[in-house]
Amino acid sequence: MPLSFVKEGEPGVIHKVGGREETRRFLEGLGFVTGGVVTVISRIGGSLIVNVRDARVAIGRDMANKILVN
Repeated sequence: MPLSFVKEGEPGVIHKVGGREETRRFLEGLGFVTGGVVTVISRIGGSLIVNVRDARVAIGRDMANKILVN
């Protein structure tokens, strides 16, 4: 399921990072890599605040839809 559908506070394991090559590289640079654990901290408007690799990152809903988690 896309990261944007994960409930706040629930950890998920990243299964796949989709999108164009440049988008995947950008997200992987932020720490969104296959097998990594990501937790949605909060939602503000159309953005999500997530915890990935012990860092908090804000991403838009369109980017969150490209990150598939189990």
